[in-house]
Amino acid sequence: MLCAIYRSPKKEGTYLYINKKDDFSAVPEALMTTFGTPQFVMVLKLQEGRKLAQADVEKVKLALVDTGFYLQVPPPVTNLLEQYKAEKAEKTKGKLCISDWYRPLWL
Repeated sequence: MLCAIYRSPKKEGTYLYINKKDDFSAVPEALMTTFGTPQFVMVLKLQEGRKLAQADVEKVKLALVDTGFYLQVPPPVTNLLEQYKAEKAEKTKGKLCISDWYRPLWL
């Protein structure tokens, strides 16, 4: 199965897969407005065993057959500071900290 892939100029990391190059008839108008003017990336043959960067080939093929398009959005941005704090809190859970037994004289 061949598909055409387009990049969104408005939403970084967002790609639209469609059945035929330049045929956006299956894509809802509201999505096209949000997506922006599609920028052609490539035509790709979807086949078993092929790996895509952020999508499952079978899901893409199924969406193309069912709806005529597949929208790939980037994964959510990870807040590394919050992730670090959560991991540190989990590691120190139940352990004594210096502030648990030490109180300054002026308090």
